[in-house]
Amino acid sequence: METKKKLRCPLGVPGAIVAVLIGLIGVIVNLIHFEIMGLLTSLALVLLGLPAIRVTMMVHSANDRLDEIEAKLKKSV
Repeated sequence: METKKKLRCPLGVPGAIVAVLIGLIGVIVNLIHFEIMGLLTSLALVLLGLPAIRVTMMVHSANDRLDEIEAKLKKSV
């Protein structure tokens, strides 16, 4: 019987991708309509969403590596 892996749900990744997409659409729309405040808000959303994707993926990959190390240590003991 297979051992079940821990469930990792990287909901931060889809959330950040949606934020970036909304920000990019906002940038395009605000450039067309020449709205400065909306443009700044959309740029802020893009600039916050992009690092959020990377950080979330780094955390999940680090947790996966730690799980592998723990499994190797349990086998060796």
